[in-house]
Amino acid sequence: MRRKRRQYSAEFRLEAVRQVVTGDRSVAAVARDLGMHPGVLGTWTRRAEARAAPRAGPLTPDELAELRRLRQENATLREEREILKKATAFFAKDAQ
Repeated sequence: MRRKRRQYSAEFRLEAVRQVVTGDRSVAAVARDLGMHPGVLGTWTRRAEARAAPRAGPLTPDELAELRRLRQENATLREEREILKKATAFFAKDAQ
């Protein structure tokens, strides 16, 4: 006979993960206390940590396009600033 798959509420999942993350007990200990398989709780914990952690992988195509655009804009602004510096110095010299 196959066992029926248990359904857990979102609140139960969040509380179980919180006990693992904030407590000093292992996944196995918390799972044993809650009467569930440690593998299930481990999966929930890994997923929660992956959602909370910043992504450090390669950039998406949209992010790469935005990065190129911003770098080009930055270069243009630096060039304009240098031109304005030279113009200010030129006009300041003429005013004296």
